[in-house]
Amino acid sequence: MAETKEKLLVVEDDPGLQSQLKWSFEDFDVEVAEDRETALAHLRRFEPPVVTLDLGLPPDPGGVSEGFSLLEEMLALAPDTKVIVVTGHNDRTNAMRAIAMGAYDFYEKPIDPDLLGITIGRGARLYRIEQENRRLQSGQGESALQGLIASSPEMLKVCRTVEKLAPTDVSTLILGESGTGKEVLVKALHSLSERNDKRLVAINCAAIPEALLESELFGYEKGAFTGAAKTTPGKIEVANGGILFLDEVGDLPMALQAKLLRFLQERVIERIGGRSEIPVAVRVICATHRDLAELIQAGEFREDLYYRINEATIKVPPLRDRQGDNLLLARVLLERFASQLKRPIKGFTPQAIEAIEAYAWPGNVRELENRVKRAVIMADGTQITLEDLELSSQEGDVAQEPFNLREVREKAESRAIMRALARTDGNVSKTSELLGVTRPTLYNLMKQYGIGD
Repeated sequence: MAETKEKLLVVEDDPGLQSQLKWSFEDFDVEVAEDRETALAHLRRFEPPVVTLDLGLPPDPGGVSEGFSLLEEMLALAPDTKVIVVTGHNDRTNAMRAIAMGAYDFYEKPIDPDLLGITIGRGARLYRIEQENRRLQSGQGESALQGLIASSPEMLKVCRTVEKLAPTDVSTLILGESGTGKEVLVKALHSLSERNDKRLVAINCAAIPEALLESELFGYEKGAFTGAAKTTPGKIEVANGGILFLDEVGDLPMALQAKLLRFLQERVIERIGGRSEIPVAVRVICATHRDLAELIQAGEFREDLYYRINEATIKVPPLRDRQGDNLLLARVLLERFASQLKRPIKGFTPQAIEAIEAYAWPGNVRELENRVKRAVIMADGTQITLEDLELSSQEGDVAQEPFNLREVREKAESRAIMRALARTDGNVSKTSELLGVTRPTLYNLMKQYGIGD
């Protein structure tokens, strides 16, 4: 089964080398970072199998202090990632120091993309083998909704929607705040579709400069502009037969909205500098955290394009509206990171559990993931505390409660049941004991509130 290209993170502050490396490794989805902060952000977001790291980074581009500091942080955050350190010519001292710290390999400048590519490919293969071994040892197979952890009625409804839409070819729009897990749903739609043996090609419309976005989407012919040394297909063409995922489509410039609309209507593209139409058969999935209706009213998004990409909609609720999911997610993430980072962490303190349940999680699942990962690294004992999570017992938003007593009671009962189920990992007998009700009563209440359907 064909899959999305593997990520490759290139940490390099030289713009010329950035471009050279980005376009030299076409078998990878290359992300570029020019400093430590950006590199760590990309590492957390994309979890790339391989990273190339130039030790000379700002604010110490002539030295190696910043590069070694970043290497240490990378190895702590993602010990499975293969870091290839790029050193100066005949700089074997720093190369050996990097290997001793845990780097996978090193490469000396001047860079030969072909030779470096061999090292990168070897590292990526080793990463895949190690991941597969772990999967087999754990006895856990992959599922279509792998990575989507949920028990709340809101998210279970989303899962059912995904299962219904996946076998179809309708253009699908996924709406939700940043960090809610929209990319996981896209992968599930691809896995469950009849196109699962074809490519899933993703592009973030907000992450690419407007001047480059058109060429990224539609490709270009050799000689179309300065630097166009060869004919290069765009993301739409590469996705032919599979699925095209346009993330943050609400940030698509107006000029490109018109070109995308034409493609969706006629299912043909023209490369920049080209004169022939190229037919492309692809399913389009879009996602955005922005309010497209407001953008349409403001004249910043085409209404006709909106209806083209919105044949079906999936609304992903924020974590604060998913009762019980925050604690469930936190426990799964703790187990995952404790295993990855080889830390003897067994659980959360009662105070930490209360804070996890009370906190509003404005950054959604991504914030929860970052806090738990950092806490696993920083914890001194076997349990994660409030301080490890950088939360307080008072932290959390108070939701606007209804005044109707029946509504108050129903909301409180539903919330209590979801919290109890999360604490007992879904064990109904233990949950009924914790709530002080009989199992039949609990089953009736769960049915009444749509919990566990």
